[in-house]
Amino acid sequence: MSPVILYSTDGCHLCELAQLQLEQLAHPFEIVDIIDDASLVEKYGTRIPVVLNNNTQELGWPFELSELQTFLGSSC
Repeated sequence: MSPVILYSTDGCHLCELAQLQLEQLAHPFEIVDIIDDASLVEKYGTRIPVVLNNNTQELGWPFELSELQTFLGSSC
């Protein structure tokens, strides 16, 4: 199972929900705080949370647990 990236930032309650879904599915992930990179803020500032898989496919919020599970299955 390849880890995915969760683009997020502090104080984002939707990002916390996405993180809980990833934890519920026991899928490895790395949180990247977009605030540390101006280009990430520009790209994802109004779209977080966004999950990026190793195939560079993105799943943007809103997503249900079943949609995330399907997306993660395509990243293996």
